[in-house]
Amino acid sequence: MTEQTALPDAPGTGVAGAKPDAAVVRDALGVGVAVGLSGFAFGVTSAGSGLSLAQTCALSLLVFTGASQFALVGALAAGGNPLTAAAGAFFLGVRNAFYGLRLSQLLALPRAVRPFAAQWVIDETTAVALAQPTRRGVRIGFTVTGLTLYVLWNLTTLLGALGAEAIGDTDAWGLDAAGPAVFLALLAPMLKNTTERAVAALAVLLGLGLLPVLPAGVPVLVAALAAPLVLWARGRRAGGAEAGAVRGAAEGEDER
Repeated sequence: MTEQTALPDAPGTGVAGAKPDAAVVRDALGVGVAVGLSGFAFGVTSAGSGLSLAQTCALSLLVFTGASQFALVGALAAGGNPLTAAAGAFFLGVRNAFYGLRLSQLLALPRAVRPFAAQWVIDETTAVALAQPTRRGVRIGFTVTGLTLYVLWNLTTLLGALGAEAIGDTDAWGLDAAGPAVFLALLAPMLKNTTERAVAALAVLLGLGLLPVLPAGVPVLVAALAAPLVLWARGRRAGGAEAGAVRGAAEGEDER
């Protein structure tokens, strides 16, 4: 990815691909609304897992990262230990810290604002912000996406939890599958190359394969090993190919 630490402050500065503010707002609203509505699925899933209305809403207000929230309530619903469930959710959320390192350079916000902005550092705000070629665009995209998504996610979480209480047993309606379905829908478009697809496939195999033999919440932690394993295999294969090329060149020289 091209380095963007020295971004121009405003459009109209000769930056290729610079967009008007209205276009950035439109794109940010599209992402915020589309993803924010899936908070309903989290509310339903969380209530169906046995969490109270207050606990469900507190998760969305304070945690505000969908994958971690779904992982937590999913592990609890499966009978997992709360500490194990929290650990799985924590490790899924660690990626946001790396997003923050990048966004802190691009946004260049005042120190007093950064702790509040950190609450909105998630997949969607990062994706919209990184797509902007100017600092102004980055700030607009991040702010509009974060605000829209935060408000809608929490509102639909509340509605989903209330709806789950009204309909009773969510398993009978098949709503226990809503969380995983939403997560897969968000994940699939992000798998753009062979390495990413291999990591996802191995993680699925590890997670599903270990479900019968490990306590609830632990398989998702083991599945996190998919990334280093795939990267190690890729590096080993690349090293072998390079060694083979060097050996072939050496043999060609000997034949001469």
